[in-house]
Amino acid sequence: MRYMALLIQTVFLLCSTLLAPGQNGSARLVTSSGSPTMPPVIVGGFVNHDNLVHSAVQLAAQLRGDYASGVYAEVFENRLREKAHRKILRLLDANHGGTVSVEEKRNAHIMIYGMSWGASETVALARELEKENIPVVLTIQVDSISKIGQNDAVIPANVAEAVNFYQPDGLLHGQAKIRAADTAHTRIIGNFRFDYEANPIKCDGYPWYDRVFARPHSEIECDPGVWQQVESLIRAKLPSVTPGRLLPRPHQ
Repeated sequence: MRYMALLIQTVFLLCSTLLAPGQNGSARLVTSSGSPTMPPVIVGGFVNHDNLVHSAVQLAAQLRGDYASGVYAEVFENRLREKAHRKILRLLDANHGGTVSVEEKRNAHIMIYGMSWGASETVALARELEKENIPVVLTIQVDSISKIGQNDAVIPANVAEAVNFYQPDGLLHGQAKIRAADTAHTRIIGNFRFDYEANPIKCDGYPWYDRVFARPHSEIECDPGVWQQVESLIRAKLPSVTPGRLLPRPHQ
């Protein structure tokens, strides 16, 4: 199944850090010094970190290019959520004291996005951070497929804003509605449905079995309109840069 991507931005005195998880369980970190305006990124998922066929990987690569100064990137498959979790705690521990202080938690600026199983892991990771009183600015789910034992429909109260993109067709189809566990703390931006039966998307470079057995699920993953919205939501919470475009997919 697909990936998870995560962004964490932590602002300290004269430096800032941004972390973002990505597709199929990938993750990357961005750090900069001299100004509290640049974040680090972690991207997570179930594909290779350099597989630019997948839109979430493309987005992470684009962000890394735009925030090139002091950027560190690492990829986690969605089954490695706990590894990503530990990475976040290390990144938030700015003074390397071995624990994350109340102030460090308060200064955390985290965004998490994921596709398919990675979207389910996005919510699960946010829920783990809630137990540690670590806030999350934004979660983004794209055609979220819930893993056994997980609930990808209820967004924990430590998440400030959440959005859900889904399609309803095929053997694999996403969670149609997410809701806030606590509406006083979490705003659901929306549940946005896409119809690929009426508006098919050509997914060049994707394996034949994805295109045959999970066609609509793959179409939302390669739909540039969806990922432009994901990118806009993320960039709206990052320092201003001249935005690039999602990288072109390689053709088979």
